[in-house]
Amino acid sequence: MEISQTPFQSNIKFNRTNFEDEQLLKIYKALLKPRLIEEKMLVLLRQGKISKWFSGIGQEAISIGVTLSLHNDEYILPMHRNLGVFTTREIPLHRLFAQWQGKAPGFTKGRDRSFHFGTQEYKIIGMISHLGPQLGVADGIALAHKLQKEQKVTAVFTGEGGTSEGDFHEALNIASVWKLPVLFCIENNGYGLSTPTSEQFNCEHIADRAVGYGMESHIIDGNNILEVHEKVSQLAESMRNNPRPVLVEFKTFRMRGHEEASGTKYVPDQLMEEWAKKDPVDNFRQFLLAENILSEDLDSKLKMEIKKEVDEDLKSANSEAAIEFNKSKELNDVYKEFVYEDIKPSEETEELRFIDAVSQGLKQSMVRHENLVLMGQDIADYGGVFKITENFLEEFGKERVRNTPICESGIVETAMGLSIAGMKAMVEMQFSDFVSSGFNPIVNYLAKVHYRWGQNADVVIRMPCGAGVGAGPFHSQTNEAWFTKTPGLKVVYPAFPYDAKGLLNTAFNDPNPVLFFEHKALYRSIRQQVPKNYYTLPFGKAALLREGEDVTVISFGAAVHWALEILEANPDIKADLLDLRTLQPLDSEAIFSSVKKTGKVIILQEDSLFGGIGADIAAIIGEDCFEFLDAPVMRVGGLETPIPFSKALEEGYLPKKRFEEKLFELLKY
Repeated sequence: MEISQTPFQSNIKFNRTNFEDEQLLKIYKALLKPRLIEEKMLVLLRQGKISKWFSGIGQEAISIGVTLSLHNDEYILPMHRNLGVFTTREIPLHRLFAQWQGKAPGFTKGRDRSFHFGTQEYKIIGMISHLGPQLGVADGIALAHKLQKEQKVTAVFTGEGGTSEGDFHEALNIASVWKLPVLFCIENNGYGLSTPTSEQFNCEHIADRAVGYGMESHIIDGNNILEVHEKVSQLAESMRNNPRPVLVEFKTFRMRGHEEASGTKYVPDQLMEEWAKKDPVDNFRQFLLAENILSEDLDSKLKMEIKKEVDEDLKSANSEAAIEFNKSKELNDVYKEFVYEDIKPSEETEELRFIDAVSQGLKQSMVRHENLVLMGQDIADYGGVFKITENFLEEFGKERVRNTPICESGIVETAMGLSIAGMKAMVEMQFSDFVSSGFNPIVNYLAKVHYRWGQNADVVIRMPCGAGVGAGPFHSQTNEAWFTKTPGLKVVYPAFPYDAKGLLNTAFNDPNPVLFFEHKALYRSIRQQVPKNYYTLPFGKAALLREGEDVTVISFGAAVHWALEILEANPDIKADLLDLRTLQPLDSEAIFSSVKKTGKVIILQEDSLFGGIGADIAAIIGEDCFEFLDAPVMRVGGLETPIPFSKALEEGYLPKKRFEEKLFELLKY
């Protein structure tokens, strides 16, 4: 859609009362820049020089109006049609062009495309393709500002289609309950790809949805740059002084396809014609000409200056060498570098249950890290369903020990936002089974964010897990394999109180996302002498609990205790018993050393066998220790069924008895 070169009758009513001439020209230049960049991109797309483009033509007034209304140190979380956010924050164009070409001067080192990136330098946090998670991330950033007594607003964008996602509703509810200064910017542009709004929601306006969350809402003409700028500026200033969330629905229209390949054949011609008359750039240009603020000569000069900048920066980006694959760089960027600090345990100990050791480690980490916030269902006054955070509220206060609504996805995203704003977060899954409701932000946001654009996710997710307590299919899973498969996550699974405390402390020191599994059956059944002081234990170091020449037993979690029990009942078996303690990173060196010594190995896991961590351990043993093996690598795990409720069925599911049988079979091989 080319910019008109001749004046036309304005279809938008502009009120310039609060704007000086110089400011109006600045706004026009800000509008013009993304439009001219887009026109250039569409030419390059037709020439086959770029692969894809998501056009924001017709919607520029929203991005620019919102960005101009916020302070430069306030975060904005835009979408893929919000080029105006990036240009108004004055990101150098050659960096944007390099980003779109997958070249080094971009923001993702060629690892992600489009606007799927963030930059702390410009306080912009880009989207992921799943749309919804960034809404909850905005909650976390706003929460950090509120906790740190900073009078700042966080703005987050989504489209009308994104409001159908559960993350949208979770984010609004969290923001409302916690009175977070988040400006939810909904660009209602008529269509989610080809699906019209009439098939997306059944209320008259998206703004109506705010009522259900006790939230203030407004409807703004998204094509009127002055209305957007003025009203958003007023709202932002009000929210800084009176922190609260506000939903703003911007009425606008998408003049091109969802992306260029999809076209607009599904849009009635009359509708396209009506909205073309409301073009935000052409109408504002006509208004400035009528007000004698802009002349045709000045307009031509401004366009020439922007086109020159575009051409020069595009040439600069084109001249950059293509990214070359470097295996070590790729692997090293999956996690933020973590320099482990080894803090030794004291000689003074006390006997603690597993659950007490977790609680003590958590409390000592809260003291050590004053920016650590705990979040979870019922963890405040009630102390959590397992009472691990009992009395924490009195010591650390309700700002740092936070009951959450029942919305796992939104709370994981909030934790990510806290990390972006420089804080630490813990999320307690009431039961690890419930993590499925928060799966997407863990595996697609937390796990990938450092690899994509260098932002760490300083988040620990505690996972009470496991069977043996008659809790049935929805409260008994040990689902570590869901996460050991995902690069970017660390997975910790202690079996003893001493390890639980030391490893949990390390988890909070590590700036990467950690899934910390705590077996419920061990909480009150296992006791151990535990140092009273704050201490740490390293990730990736297994514990050799028993030594022997006959066989290597590899296990973790509650299964370690089953193995100990059976080995103690059979003293003639001389076994190395390895407690892995962490599954990612995995202590392959300890595994290989033991296997090479004994020549026989059996892996015991509570989870069902297929696709479990035991399969990967067996595979690497087969690859690296084949010539040392005297028998096949054997695995024992739960049945290939959901976990049943009744005692007899649950005992049949669990692999304890089968482990003993398989162990004897292996020794006879």
